Amino acid sequence: MDRTFKISLISLALNMAFGSYHLIFGAKTKSWWLLTLGSYYLILSIVRFAVLRTKGKERSIAKFTGWMLMILSIPLLGTVILSVVRDRGHKFHMIIMIAMAAYAFTKITLATVNLIRSRKSTSAKLITLRNISFADAFVSIFALQRSMLVSFEGMTETEIVIMNASLGSAVCIIVFLLGLNLIQHKKRLFNKLNII
Repeated sequence: MDRTFKISLISLALNMAFGSYHLIFGAKTKSWWLLTLGSYYLILSIVRFAVLRTKGKERSIAKFTGWMLMILSIPLLGTVILSVVRDRGHKFHMIIMIAMAAYAFTKITLATVNLIRSRKSTSAKLITLRNISFADAFVSIFALQRSMLVSFEGMTETEIVIMNASLGSAVCIIVFLLGLNLIQHKKRLFNKLNII
């Protein structure tokens, strides 16, 4: 099995665990933010699993994933609005914050490794997995920042709202563009290969 796919399997397991944790904790605390984040990670897990399981349908799986990322950016935008208007976030214990930071930086590292491995690749599957990894990593960074601002003192309420709105909006745009990139890249890639 290719190393990129092994990394993707590790990411899949992490996504499922992290998504389940957020759903359970969100249900316990009645937090729409955590429930939405958990749902986002589980849907991303399903998409990643579909990409890993698909053999020979790279064209359709790239398009499907592109559309899913673009669609997932919409509820993500809803969580950003919610975090600005209502749900500032929850204070977490230092150990949980360290675990969240480790998760976020692991995701960034894995996404970067996938980028390096797939940058010259013409495989739509590898490019699709790369974009999924970055969508996952950017949302993890946003979730980490949002929790850190509430858990550690030093910023006013207004500054927290501005930071959450700024980074959250940027992440939504990036996730949308990653999806759009897959749809556009798919067209260019398969035109080159004379498949379309």
